[in-house]
Amino acid sequence: MKLTEFLNQKKLALSFEVFPPKTDTAFESVKHATEEIAKLRPSFMSVTYGAGGGTSQYTLDIARNIKEQYGVPTLAHLTCVSSTKETVHARIADIKAAGIQNVMALRGDIPAGLENADRSHWDYKHAIELIRELKDSGANFCIGGACYPEVHPESVNQSEDILHLKEKVDAGCDFLTTQMFFDNNLLYNFLYKIREAGITVPIIPGVMPITNGNQVERAIKLSGSFMPQRFKSLVDKFGTSPAAMKQAGIAYATDQIIDLFANGITNVHVYSMNKPDVAAAIGRNLSDILGQEW
Repeated sequence: MKLTEFLNQKKLALSFEVFPPKTDTAFESVKHATEEIAKLRPSFMSVTYGAGGGTSQYTLDIARNIKEQYGVPTLAHLTCVSSTKETVHARIADIKAAGIQNVMALRGDIPAGLENADRSHWDYKHAIELIRELKDSGANFCIGGACYPEVHPESVNQSEDILHLKEKVDAGCDFLTTQMFFDNNLLYNFLYKIREAGITVPIIPGVMPITNGNQVERAIKLSGSFMPQRFKSLVDKFGTSPAAMKQAGIAYATDQIIDLFANGITNVHVYSMNKPDVAAAIGRNLSDILGQEW
């Protein structure tokens, strides 16, 4: 099923993100974790793509298993940075052969050691080039893209960022998923600005439950997210107690999602990663709101 078939519906829905294993030996444990999340019957599940494509086959294996064994629509991530056209075309063919209809088109992180490399000869410098390739592939994919409520780290300002985002949508993006954020007002302000810019595709807010105090620094590094004082106080109070921090982090994420639903958002994507217990806890907190047992 293509995600665009239900993203414009008024029914409230949750989706979850998982990541593939990095090694063969970890495959079964990761597969089990993703299956436990699939059993919760989310609206869809996205499966990330390893840096440089190192786990590309695992991405497809996990996505196909979720779709075929549990009937959950899947969204396979695909990155293009530092890849050749031949490699990307082969990945696209693999996704099509696996029966995956939804693709998250991303540039991806610059591989370690290549941050200052000359990129002029690279086949892909931006996600828009990958989006065009997917659109022209003849596979009729439903194509997703990423957006940043707090500005992409490499953009000069938000106006430039939104201009490039409009270019991605015009190139063929069917929907957009946001980077994590911890202050919903930032999202609401962002949505107003992009609608004013003529971006009308569905936007899926991405919420990250911080269940470990050590996650905070990494989350800031990855996303540059603004941390509200309310959230900082939560981490200061509970960050040294794993059980308390997990409960508080789930409660904070749940509160974010309730506020999003109350303000007209119908689909929320949860970066619960490979944590079925976290996904299930959030689902239980929202069971009556969603009208679904978890």
